[in-house]
Amino acid sequence: MSPIERLASWWRDYRGTLLFLVLMLGFRSAWADWVTVPTGSMNPTILEGDRVLVDKHVFGLRIPFTHVHLTAGADPARGDIVVFDSPTDGTSLIKRVIGVPGDVVALDGDRLSVNGHRSHYTVRDAQALRGLLAETTRQHPLVLREAGLGPPHDILILPERLARRSIPTVVVPPGMYFMMGDNRDNSADSRYFGFVPRSDIVGRATRVLVSLDPDRHYAPRSARFLAPLT
Repeated sequence: MSPIERLASWWRDYRGTLLFLVLMLGFRSAWADWVTVPTGSMNPTILEGDRVLVDKHVFGLRIPFTHVHLTAGADPARGDIVVFDSPTDGTSLIKRVIGVPGDVVALDGDRLSVNGHRSHYTVRDAQALRGLLAETTRQHPLVLREAGLGPPHDILILPERLARRSIPTVVVPPGMYFMMGDNRDNSADSRYFGFVPRSDIVGRATRVLVSLDPDRHYAPRSARFLAPLT
């Protein structure tokens, strides 16, 4: 059998599988995907070991495997949890949108303000948290409910950790976004690498699909399965 005949035979046998793989990868690239979260920068909202569903088409339908948009889509809103490419090295990151274009953002001693409005905080029961890694628990975390600037959500403060708890007031430029992790004292975010271009935002994280606990040999955290992210 000639090379051309072998190639034709291979194509007949495997074209269905190849087409399925191409369509699946294209779907994951342009429509929806899931990401595995390896770090605690979004504690307590997202835990290490969470597999998070990402809605990619909500911010505009893209040509698969590119950042070229076919439709405009919605713009990321303050409070959205989004996946984007790091301005530093292009790695995939997941953070919360704190400032949208035109916003004036300030952080003073972990207290956030946007456009002159200061967020409100109430202390939550850290002992009630389930799933934090032992390493994080040993740092005596403080859990606060942050409200007044968008959808209320919990944030984590690590009082014993050195962190950038204050920044000068910044104005978010057109086409840019200011991101922060909910684990305010253990997150590499816009306080360190600056603003994130709209074109680098891949999609909105909507819910936890599956969660596996690294501290328990990746045992399932069944209570987190399909849990919505807020």
